[in-house]
Amino acid sequence: MTDRKCAGCGTIKNRDEMIKITREHAHNNIVINGDSKIFGRSVYLCYNKSCIEAAFKKNKLQKALKTSLPQELKGKLINEF
Repeated sequence: MTDRKCAGCGTIKNRDEMIKITREHAHNNIVINGDSKIFGRSVYLCYNKSCIEAAFKKNKLQKALKTSLPQELKGKLINEF
Protein backbone atom coordinates (compact mmCIF):
# COMPACT_ATOMS: atom_id res chain seq x y z
CA MET A 1 0.00 0.00 0.00
CA THR A 2 0.93 3.65 -0.23
CA ASP A 3 2.69 5.44 2.59
CA ARG A 4 1.40 8.71 4.05
CA LYS A 5 2.86 11.32 6.40
CA CYS A 6 1.22 12.16 9.73
CA ALA A 7 0.23 15.85 10.01
CA GLY A 8 0.95 15.76 13.75
CA CYS A 9 4.37 14.14 14.12
CA GLY A 10 5.62 13.79 10.53
CA THR A 11 6.10 10.00 10.75
CA ILE A 12 5.60 8.11 7.50
CA LYS A 13 3.40 5.02 7.81
CA ASN A 14 1.17 2.81 5.72
CA ARG A 15 -2.12 4.64 5.16
CA ASP A 16 -4.07 1.67 6.57
CA GLU A 17 -2.45 2.42 9.97
CA MET A 18 -3.64 6.05 10.06
CA ILE A 19 -6.75 8.18 10.55
CA LYS A 20 -7.84 9.76 7.26
CA ILE A 21 -9.64 13.10 7.38
CA THR A 22 -11.11 14.28 4.07
CA ARG A 23 -12.81 17.47 2.96
CA GLU A 24 -15.29 16.41 0.30
CA HIS A 25 -14.87 18.33 -2.93
CA ALA A 26 -18.58 18.50 -3.77
CA HIS A 27 -20.04 19.62 -0.42
CA ASN A 28 -17.02 20.68 1.71
CA ASN A 29 -18.11 18.21 4.41
CA ILE A 30 -15.42 16.80 6.71
CA VAL A 31 -15.35 12.96 6.64
CA ILE A 32 -13.32 10.84 9.07
CA ASN A 33 -11.98 7.51 7.75
CA GLY A 34 -14.16 7.59 4.67
CA ASP A 35 -13.59 5.08 1.91
CA SER A 36 -11.16 5.79 -0.91
CA LYS A 37 -14.05 6.64 -3.24
CA ILE A 38 -14.56 10.06 -1.60
CA PHE A 39 -13.02 12.76 -3.80
CA GLY A 40 -11.38 15.71 -2.04
CA ARG A 41 -8.40 16.93 -0.02
CA SER A 42 -7.16 14.53 2.65
CA VAL A 43 -4.82 14.62 5.61
CA TYR A 44 -3.59 11.71 7.76
CA LEU A 45 -2.93 11.35 11.50
CA CYS A 46 -1.46 8.59 13.67
CA TYR A 47 -3.85 6.79 16.03
CA ASN A 48 -2.61 8.62 19.14
CA LYS A 49 -3.72 11.61 21.19
CA SER A 50 -0.43 13.53 20.97
CA CYS A 51 -0.50 13.60 17.15
CA ILE A 52 -4.13 14.75 17.10
CA GLU A 53 -3.40 17.54 19.60
CA ALA A 54 -0.22 18.63 17.77
CA ALA A 55 -2.06 18.86 14.45
CA PHE A 56 -4.79 21.05 15.97
CA LYS A 57 -2.38 23.17 18.02
CA LYS A 58 -0.41 24.24 14.96
CA ASN A 59 -3.50 24.43 12.67
CA LYS A 60 -1.93 21.82 10.38
CA LEU A 61 -5.28 20.21 9.58
CA GLN A 62 -6.86 23.52 8.57
CA LYS A 63 -3.90 24.34 6.34
CA ALA A 64 -3.82 20.90 4.71
CA LEU A 65 -7.58 20.78 4.09
CA LYS A 66 -7.74 24.50 3.16
CA THR A 67 -10.88 25.05 5.25
CA SER A 68 -11.90 25.93 8.79
CA LEU A 69 -12.70 22.98 11.03
CA PRO A 70 -15.48 22.63 13.62
CA GLN A 71 -14.23 22.69 17.23
CA GLU A 72 -15.98 19.43 18.09
CA LEU A 73 -13.82 17.59 15.53
CA LYS A 74 -10.83 17.49 17.91
CA GLY A 75 -12.91 16.00 20.74
CA LYS A 76 -14.49 13.50 18.39
CA LEU A 77 -11.08 12.34 17.12
CA ILE A 78 -9.61 12.02 20.62
CA ASN A 79 -12.65 10.11 21.92
CA GLU A 80 -12.90 7.74 18.94
CA PHE A 81 -9.21 6.94 18.58
